[in-house]
Amino acid sequence: MTVIVTGGAGFIGSNFIFYMLKKHPDYRIVCLDKLTYAGNLSTLKSVMDNPNFRFVKLDICDRAGVYALFEEEKPDMVVNFAAESHVDRSIEDPGVFLQTNVIGTGVMLDAARKYGVKRYHQVSTDEVYGDLPLDRPDLFFTEETPIHTSSPYSSSKAGADLLVMAYYRTFGLPVTISRCSNNYGPYHFPEKLIPLMIANCLNDKPLPVYGEGLNVRDWLYVEDHCKAIDLILHKGRVGEVYNVGGHNEMKNIDIVKLICHELGKSEDLITHVTDRKGHDMRYAIDPTKIHNELGWLPETTFKDGIKKTIKWYLENRDWWEEIISGEYQNYYDKMYSNR
Repeated sequence: MTVIVTGGAGFIGSNFIFYMLKKHPDYRIVCLDKLTYAGNLSTLKSVMDNPNFRFVKLDICDRAGVYALFEEEKPDMVVNFAAESHVDRSIEDPGVFLQTNVIGTGVMLDAARKYGVKRYHQVSTDEVYGDLPLDRPDLFFTEETPIHTSSPYSSSKAGADLLVMAYYRTFGLPVTISRCSNNYGPYHFPEKLIPLMIANCLNDKPLPVYGEGLNVRDWLYVEDHCKAIDLILHKGRVGEVYNVGGHNEMKNIDIVKLICHELGKSEDLITHVTDRKGHDMRYAIDPTKIHNELGWLPETTFKDGIKKTIKWYLENRDWWEEIISGEYQNYYDKMYSNR
C-alpha cells in the first residue's frame, strides 16, 4: 500500500507519518510538502532513512509536478493535510489561502481521479461550522451542522470540502472528509496558542491573549487524531464526513494559566491584546458518528496531554528555538545541497 501524505512536514501531517510508519510498517509513505514557513523538514529527521519513506519537495498547486509524482508512485491512498491554516495570516492575505486550500485541493483531486486512487481523504476543520454561543453548552457541531464560516481561512477550507464532495458525486471519486477540533502535541508550530505560550513562558516573555481569553476550544491530542484518520481511511464509508473531537473544552485564558502553573511561571506574564476580527467564541464537536461507526474515542485527557506536550517542548528546545530564530528554513538546503 502506497500512501501520499501532503503537508507531511507540518504539525499534524508529520505526526500522522510517524503513526502510520509504526502502525503499518509494510506501507510506503510518500510525503509531499512545499516547505512553506510552517513546514519543517527537520521534524521528519527520524524517518528520512526509513526505506518505506520518501520526501518530495513540491507544491500541491503544481499540476505537472503532482501528476509526475502520481505517475511514478501509483498511490493507493492520498491524505491531504496541505493547507495554509493560521487565521490571523488569512486575514492579512486571503489570496494565499484560496490558492493552496482550494486550487491545490482541486489539483490533488484531479490527480487522484486520473490515477485511480482507492481513497482520497481530506483533512478539514471544525471552523467550517462557524462558532457556538458560550451560553449554550448543550450545543455541539455534528456532521449535519450547516457550513457557516467566519474567516478567509475557514472559508477556503469549506470551499475545499465542497469540491471534494462534488468530485464524489460527479465523478464517483472515493473520498472521505474529517473535521477535527484544535490539535496540540509534539512538533506544533510555535505561532499557535499552546506552543507559543510554552515558548514565551520558558523565555519569560509576555503571553499575548486575545481579548479576555474567554474563547472556548475543543482540544484534541494529535496522536488521537492520527488514529481517527487511520480508521477512516481503512473503515470509513466513502462519501462521508466524520467529526473528530476531543471532548476537552477549555477557555484560552485557562490554558495559558495552566501552562504558567506547570512551568512555575507568574501569571503576571499574561498580556491582554486587541481581539481578532470576527473571532469565533466557541467550538465543540460531537464525535458520536465516528464512535458509533468506527469505534473511535479520544484516549488522551487534556490534563495528561498538556503535561506530555510541555514535557516534549522542554526536551526538544533545539527544535522550536531553531524555528523562532528562522534557522530551520535552511535545513532543506543542508540536507540536500550535497546529494
